[in-house]
Amino acid sequence: MLLARDRIAEQSLGAKIGLTLAAAALIALGAKVQVPFWPVPMTLQTLAVLVIAAGLGPRLGLAAMGAYMAAGLAGLPVFAGSPERGLGLAYLAGPTTGFLIGMALSMIVTGALAQGRGLGMRAVAMLAGTVAIYVPGLIWLSAFVPADRLLAVGVAPFILGDMVKIALGALALQAVTRRG
Repeated sequence: MLLARDRIAEQSLGAKIGLTLAAAALIALGAKVQVPFWPVPMTLQTLAVLVIAAGLGPRLGLAAMGAYMAAGLAGLPVFAGSPERGLGLAYLAGPTTGFLIGMALSMIVTGALAQGRGLGMRAVAMLAGTVAIYVPGLIWLSAFVPADRLLAVGVAPFILGDMVKIALGALALQAVTRRG
């Protein structure tokens, strides 16, 4: 089966830049799309990150995350909750910066583990990528939330949504690569 990533390697530099910018825009869009979920609403940003990483690989995925972060640092309202929670560096002074760092790490982890793999391994890669988001996220969040509440605030409300996103992302990539 010829994977999308194999076709990407054959693309021109201009095409790769276009893919990177489109992926950065998808991350920004995902940050703005809020889905009613229980126990807390969720955005589609981590779904976008996981699918981009698994679909484009670690290099283009990380480049897309870098472009997204650059847009946010430049003051564009691309981050979840912006402009209400601040823009640029003001936003990064808040409690979610560690999760953004984790998303960059997730691009590397998910992208590397998902290369040339089937549905099951992509799901495992996305699970590992989700853990990669949580680790720096929780470390950063610990500056804002007492240690005894950290998991209750930073993990527990999101586990079910993350599992749904992993399943949807892995299935979507499977469908796309089978068509390709």
